[in-house]
Amino acid sequence: MATILYLCLLRTMSDSSDLSNHTGTLFIVPTPIGNLTDITQRALDILSNVAAIGCEDTRHSRILLQHFGITTPTFAIHDHNESAQVNKVIQRLEKGDDIALVSDAGTPLISDPGFVLVRECRTQGYKVSALPGPCALTTALSAAGLPTDQFHFFGFLPLKQQAKIAQLRQLNQHDFTSVFYESPRRVLDTMRLAQNELSEQITVVLAKELTKSFESYISGSCQTVINWLEEDSAHQKGEFVLMFGPAPQVSDDISEPAKQLMQSLLSELPAKKASAIVAQHYQHKKNALYQWALEQKK
Repeated sequence: MATILYLCLLRTMSDSSDLSNHTGTLFIVPTPIGNLTDITQRALDILSNVAAIGCEDTRHSRILLQHFGITTPTFAIHDHNESAQVNKVIQRLEKGDDIALVSDAGTPLISDPGFVLVRECRTQGYKVSALPGPCALTTALSAAGLPTDQFHFFGFLPLKQQAKIAQLRQLNQHDFTSVFYESPRRVLDTMRLAQNELSEQITVVLAKELTKSFESYISGSCQTVINWLEEDSAHQKGEFVLMFGPAPQVSDDISEPAKQLMQSLLSELPAKKASAIVAQHYQHKKNALYQWALEQKK
């Protein structure tokens, strides 16, 4: 009874200026990323009492729902059908049905489907209410030991190798913590590429199987993480969050050894390529080295 009164109160608060508005609410409901006891009582109440639950994968979500004895009907809404499902969800909201949206694990929309639906609901004036809850991004970052005053979440790294290499190279310029999700079948290859492209002074933290029995945080250099992944095939299974600390700050001043190396390389390489090599070797700014190289040609 208390739960029903709670949902009624939420609907009343959603539009106090128009008491004739009896449309439903779309609830964004985070689900556990591993440990089932991380689900909140509020999430359980809403999942039990809405008219239907939109799931990234109904088969996956059914395991969670059955565990808690929740029998609410489900329907699939994922990357391949989201646009087609939007109108159906809105029609149900218009009729007064409350709908919940869940992903396979964690908070919906964070590298998961749901953006198209939420955007359209808000555009058309329907109530969207997000619950706080589990998220691999913030869970990993809070225990990584990296700076958190500034960070950027990039989602998954690109699938194509050249695009991945280009994004990894950019980390050498970042003065903030960078966070990625990575899949089990790609994590070792990604770390090998990172070792080739990143400054040795950048700290790497790999978080695996968050909130589960084999939760692990591996911190250090790229080689440290690679060694750990290679020592046991089981280490390459599970869900991964990759975090890279800020790159060391470099000045515009160019050291004499760097200038000498530039002079040697410029006889064989274009200025841009030579600048990139020296910048990584001596931790100088690439643009400053490139400008210095141009001035030598005058």
